[in-house]
Amino acid sequence: MDLSGEESRARAVAVATELFALTGFKGTSVAAVAARTGLSQSGLLHHFPSKAALLTAVLEERDRQDGDFLAGGDGPPLGWAAFDALGALVARNSTRPHLVGLFVRLAAEATDPAHPAHAWVLQHYSGLTRWLTDAVRTGQERGEIAADAPVASLVRLTIAVVDGVQQQWLLHPDQVSMTAEFEEFTRTLRARWSR
Repeated sequence: MDLSGEESRARAVAVATELFALTGFKGTSVAAVAARTGLSQSGLLHHFPSKAALLTAVLEERDRQDGDFLAGGDGPPLGWAAFDALGALVARNSTRPHLVGLFVRLAAEATDPAHPAHAWVLQHYSGLTRWLTDAVRTGQERGEIAADAPVASLVRLTIAVVDGVQQQWLLHPDQVSMTAEFEEFTRTLRARWSR
């Protein structure tokens, strides 16, 4: 396979995404990623000096794609629009089971502080919490969301619902619709906390 450096790097990230999703960080070897990418192991290590560096690149690419999708070039949506955008991301993710599997598996593995993705998981949840907190508070300031809405509780509950529905969908894709479940959740939120 004769790819440019940038193409080889992008291909390795795509292959590593699939393998990490299937077998987790511990179950994925640099040799397996190199073989499926069409590179020698030393060629792969030229782009990513360690398996942890490869995992970091995979997670950064996932965040970049999701961030671009959510923001749409205009910055993060706020108020109820943030929940609509999150619903659209859930719907998009229902077409990308390998990425949902990657996230669910790594988020569970990386609760261990020694895991190379531990810092990323903490940062992921911290960023998501900040965005949804800003979204709810902005909605309150705009008069979309009731002033007495329990901001921190709504944020934690929303994150828990997204994560929990993903897990259930991976286990029973024929029985659980992530999109429908999240839409029902947001309808309930709106019915209770809209002004």
